[in-house]
This record gives sequence, structure tokens and C-alpha cells, in this order.
Amino acid sequence: MELYTTLSALLLCFFSMATSASIQTCVPARKDSVNPSWVEVKEMSTGCWTSFLREDKAEVHVLNLQFREEENNLFPINMNTTSPMNLILMADSPSYAWCSVSSVVNIYVQTNSKITLYNADNQQHKRDFPTEVEELVKWATQEFGGVTSFTTLRDPTSIAFTGREGTKLGSRDCTLENEDPTLKHFMESSSVSLKSCSTQSKDPGDETELHIINIPENASIRNVSVHVDTEKTISVFLRGPQGTTWSFLNARHTKFGSNNQILLPSIPHVLLPSVTLASDSAADVQKKALDHFKAKTFTSYTEIKLEGSVVSLVLRSKDHPTGAGTQTPDTTITTIPPHQMPLLMQLYTSPDYRSPLDPNTKVQSDKRIYAEISGNTLGEIILTIKVIRCFVRSKDSCPVEKEMPFIPEACSSKVCPNSTRVSFSLEQLQELQPSTTWDLECSVKFCYSEQCGDGGRVKRNLEVTQPSTSPPTPPCFDFGLAAVLGIAFGGFLIGVLLIGALWFIKIKTGYPSGLDVSSTAANLSGCPCSLTKRQPVSTNPSPSENSSANASIGSTQSTPTSSMA
Repeated sequence: MELYTTLSALLLCFFSMATSASIQTCVPARKDSVNPSWVEVKEMSTGCWTSFLREDKAEVHVLNLQFREEENNLFPINMNTTSPMNLILMADSPSYAWCSVSSVVNIYVQTNSKITLYNADNQQHKRDFPTEVEELVKWATQEFGGVTSFTTLRDPTSIAFTGREGTKLGSRDCTLENEDPTLKHFMESSSVSLKSCSTQSKDPGDETELHIINIPENASIRNVSVHVDTEKTISVFLRGPQGTTWSFLNARHTKFGSNNQILLPSIPHVLLPSVTLASDSAADVQKKALDHFKAKTFTSYTEIKLEGSVVSLVLRSKDHPTGAGTQTPDTTITTIPPHQMPLLMQLYTSPDYRSPLDPNTKVQSDKRIYAEISGNTLGEIILTIKVIRCFVRSKDSCPVEKEMPFIPEACSSKVCPNSTRVSFSLEQLQELQPSTTWDLECSVKFCYSEQCGDGGRVKRNLEVTQPSTSPPTPPCFDFGLAAVLGIAFGGFLIGVLLIGALWFIKIKTGYPSGLDVSSTAANLSGCPCSLTKRQPVSTNPSPSENSSANASIGSTQSTPTSSMA
């Protein structure tokens, strides 16, 4: 019995060691020392972006720098721009910036500023301005006339102005709100905001990707929006403090596991917690994720600790991590509204839906167009798309908007698994001319079973022309030199023949050798013919003409005698 107990203990120990050895974990390191990174963090922060530009063409930018640590806050800042700029810098902790500044840039810091600038003595100016953000905006507006942008950056490791125009269409007033600073194309910045590691090889042919995201208990993050930037099927394990909500804007082919609620706003649908996990240590979270998905390795582990309560994440596949992802082309076809899946509208000119219509091709207004609106699948959930309303808007200086009635087109689930088809008549656009360029926009809903939720809008550019109604223009004959010479020669021959004919008639009828010019002129001018009696050509006519001529003369002379009698 004692031997049996000893053997059992040894076997349990052996299997426990084998199980522990089969589970691989890793120690996360800071993002800037790990390559590649699978998760991009976009922390929402306080800021604004306006169309303000001073009369001297100078932009006014305010940077509010926030650091979690009280030391070792050193970063470069590049402002080699050719456009004039007034930059206001404020930091909440001691920090040091190595500057690369052009002569058209002026930097303003507080008199007792916590930020130290190197290599910017000629461009640095000290002012007494407030530290509270609302008051700082008011001061900058009074000092410079307005604010082009206000940006809050947390733990920046580098800042660079790209040289692109910093103004944005819209209001000139700086209204502070939560924003994504990475959308400001005139500036680039990087920060140490997460730690990550991986146990999976970089071979793209290995196991299904598993990504683990962990928010420690002491973090203030409670609302996280996630955008999945991959076409592959992936597994995602999410761990956060109690009360954290994960919103997937486009889940696509995604399998979930989490100790928190997962919101799918496009349906809408809520996935309840599927695991229980109180510990926030990296090893415990990694082991729980591997056990939940029955996996041996994971593609990435990411640990996020930020100060803000709202965070946006972009989750990428190993095929294109940060910096190598695919970019969406800049067209008017695709629309990604907030909290919705991306939609695509493709137009066709025939009901067979075989020949897509190019965005630059013009369609006559007496034709009918056919549209197919498609979206991506949402994980393992099958969605249907329902078109609610469509309208057109002209692109003139005075835009005109008109609702477009549509007819649903039949399409089987096999042919249209994630799309729907409708058709439009363009006849009503004839009365809205002369505009030829339109935006065709449709509102849709995503339906799952009998539940439907707002799916956003999809927009497409449309070029329309009026059908031709004027009669065809008669052909214009182009006479060359040979044709002109031929016509002239023909006219000459006709003239010769006519003169010959007249000469022949003169000889046969006995007219004088000289033509009666006055009579001819009178006849040609449309006046009555001359009544003057002509004299005979000869008093001795030829024998052949004797009888006929005398008879003719006799009758001619007898007429006035009888008339006078």
C-alpha cells in the first residue's frame, strides 16, 4: 500500500511537471523594445482642431504634455517646417526636449516651466499663462487671435510636425472634447503606453492566431473600442477590471473569450463573460487564455495601463503588424460610421450584376442602375442587410437633396451571403439639372434573427448626364480643290452650251445680229416685255421662207388695222 501511494505521488508530480512544461508563457516588455507590435493604442484625450489661421499665415498649436513618471522624461521634438507657427508647450512634470526648429517657429513656455528646451534659444519665449486647459485656450485666443489645435499627449517619446497644413475645415473656435490625436495628420508622436510579448513563431503557416489583451486592476480604463484590422480568423482573449466593456466595431471572423462583457453594437448584441479570472498577472492571464482556447502558444500578449477611461485599440494580424497594414483607398465608395461595420456599395448598369460601373463613368438619366450593398461577417454570426432609405445630394455650390425610391432585387443567400441588392430609376434627376455629379447615399440596418440595429450609411459617387433629344445635325460637305475646279468647269460648259443655243435660236428666228439689250435687261429685271414692233430682217426673204413668212407678216399687220377700224 505504501509503495502504491509513493508511485501515485510520483506519477502526479510527473504529469504536473509535463503539463506545466507544455504551457508557454512570456514576460512582457515595453512596446519600443518589441518588434513587431500587434496592438495599436489610440487613447482618447482632451483637444480640438479648427480652421484658424492668423493674418500673417501663422498657425497656433498648443501641446499639453502629461507624464506618469517624475523623471527620465526626455524626448526629441522636430519642427523643421517652412510654414510659420506659434507653438505653446506645457508639461505637468519635469521633462526635457531636444529641439530641431526652423526660424519661422516660435515656442512659448511658462516663466517657471517644468519643461527644458535644448537647441532652441533663439525661438524660445517665456510667458505667464495658466495651466488649466480651459483658461489656457482663452489666453492663447486673446494672445494670438485664436487656436489652430490643442493636443494632449501622454508619455511622449518623440514629437514631429510633418509640414502638412495644420488647419481643418469647420469652425474657427477651439471647443475642447475627447479626440483621437493620431488623426491629426500635421503631427506625429509616439509613446510608451503598453507592454507586449509573444510565444508563437513568426511562421505564417503555424497555428490560428491568439491575441491576449490585459488591463491591470489599478488602471482607470473602463471603455475600450476595438477595430480588427485583419481578414483572417483570429481568437481574442480580453481581461479587464470588473465593469470594463469591450466594444468591437468590426468583429469580422473573431472568436471571443473574456471575463467582461463584449458589446457588438452593429447587431446590437451583448456577449456575457465566458471565463472567471480575478488575477491580473501576466502569467495567470496567459495560462487562462491558452486553456480557454485549447491552444499551446499565443501570437501576442499586450498589457495596457493608461490614465484615460476611454481607449481605442487597433488589433492587427501577424501578416501585417503596425506600420505594414493595408490601407483603405481614398474613394467615396466606402463609409465607416461610428460603431458600425464597413459597408460597400457597388453600382451596375444591368440586372445581371456582372459589369461594375466605374465611379467616373457617366450614366444617362433615362437609364436604371442596380446597386449591391455588402458588409463583412461579424465573427460566427450571420447578419442580413436591410436598406431603409436612399437619397441623392448634388455637389453644387447650392446642394440639392432628393429622396430616391428603390426596388429590392431578388438575390439568393448563396449568391448574396452578406449583401443586398436594390435598383433605382434616374428619371427624376432630369428635373434637378444642371448638376451632373451626385452622392448616392443609403441608410441600412443589420438584422440578426428578428432583431435589427442601425447599420449606418454607405455612400457612392454618381455621374449623370441628360439623354440626347436634339435632331441629328445634317452632314456638312467638305469640298476640296478638285471638286471646286470640277464645278467651275461644269458651269463653264453649261454657259457655253446655253449661249450656243441662244445663238442658234437667233439665227433661226431672224433676230438682228445685235441683241436687244434694253429688252433683255428689262425682262431680266422682272419688268413687262417691250411692245415695240420689230422690223423684218430682210425685205427679200428666201424662197423657203416666203409662204410662211408672208403669212405671218400679213396676219401681224392686219391686226392693228382691224382694231383701228
